[in-house]
Amino acid sequence: MSAVVAVVTRLVVGDDGQDLMEYGLLIVLIAIVALAAVTTLGNTINTVLWQPIANNF
Repeated sequence: MSAVVAVVTRLVVGDDGQDLMEYGLLIVLIAIVALAAVTTLGNTINTVLWQPIANNF
């Protein structure tokens, strides 16, 4: 029983959760930047490639 209490106490007192929060925020930031980059690239491809092709038909 004392081993279980020691494990729970270590989990509550430990600051490992802060590191996980920082990694989570970093992943969200990377996802937002990637989404913006893909959207911009898609709009550029549409403007440069597909619209001139559609205008010729």
